[in-house]
Amino acid sequence: MVLASVAHLPNVRVEGFSGLMVEYAQRIGARVVVRGLRAGSDFEGEFQMALTNRRLAPNLETICLIGSQDLMFISSSRIKELALLGGHVSDLVPPAVAARLAAMPRAGEPDR
Repeated sequence: MVLASVAHLPNVRVEGFSGLMVEYAQRIGARVVVRGLRAGSDFEGEFQMALTNRRLAPNLETICLIGSQDLMFISSSRIKELALLGGHVSDLVPPAVAARLAAMPRAGEPDR
């Protein structure tokens, strides 16, 4: 879903990894990690993660961007729950994600 959602962006690469993010970042030569903040509750966790990562990889910088106020309530858990219960999510996610969610069985329905 991520690949399909960013396919139109020529300077974006999607790769999976396992293990520590700082080790992956060092392996690919990254110098900056960009994280998103939705609400104040995100800040504490991201702050602790950034300090831990700085301790593990002092040359790796973390930058946090504040998300749009319109979308601050969105989380993958909320989107999945909304879709599972038959709610409209196409204005909250990229088209490829909306299509995938629409193909999922709804709560109380037999598998498609």
